[in-house]
Amino acid sequence: MNTRAPKNNGEIKHASHDFLKSRKAGFKVFVIATSTAAALSLAACGGASSTISQAGATQSASASASASATPTPTPTPTAPKSVSCVTENATESYSPKVYICTKSDAGVLLWMESSESKRVTDARAAATAAAAKAAADKAAADKAAADKATADQAAADAAAAQAAAARAAQAAAAQAAAKQAAPAAPSGCDPNYAWACVPIASDVDCAGGKGNGPAYVRGPVKVIGTDIYGLDSDGDGIGCEK
Repeated sequence: MNTRAPKNNGEIKHASHDFLKSRKAGFKVFVIATSTAAALSLAACGGASSTISQAGATQSASASASASATPTPTPTPTAPKSVSCVTENATESYSPKVYICTKSDAGVLLWMESSESKRVTDARAAATAAAAKAAADKAAADKAAADKATADQAAADAAAAQAAAARAAQAAAAQAAAKQAAPAAPSGCDPNYAWACVPIASDVDCAGGKGNGPAYVRGPVKVIGTDIYGLDSDGDGIGCEK
């Protein structure tokens, strides 16, 4: 038994040595595998971060380029502010609008957008045309009234003249008829009178009147010529009526 014991111990030692050697080899393989996996994992993480960083940088660069390519818009002026409106119909362009120096209804020059300026000027022109037409119509009506008044007056004057002429003709005709109808004046009677004998004297008055003669006549007497004695005081052609 003592002879086999050392042999068994040697076998045991040899087996233990082989086990330890095998175990060391396995641990070495594990370490290598673990190191390799870690390296691969780190490489993968590093590549993804690099890719993300690169994409972010590209996006930032694109945003910066877009921002620099599109300038910040500036507000469009709504009306001239630095130019005085002193000349009527002067224009100022502030795209897309055009402003015109226009006289307002109060007579003040103001900048107005072109459509508003046209509305104001058209309304003023229409009012001016209406006023001019009203004035022309009134002038025409006044002239027509004056012409009618003149024509009416001329017609009235003509009618009056015609009536006067008719009266004169009638008086002349009556006088002529009286001369033809009156008998011849007797000797010693004035031929300018009829119906009664008016004596021929230095003066003759109507009998019963206020005259002082020296001769008198009792009327009525018809004046057929010249009333040389003034017997017809009212001028109706008959004297000494009372």
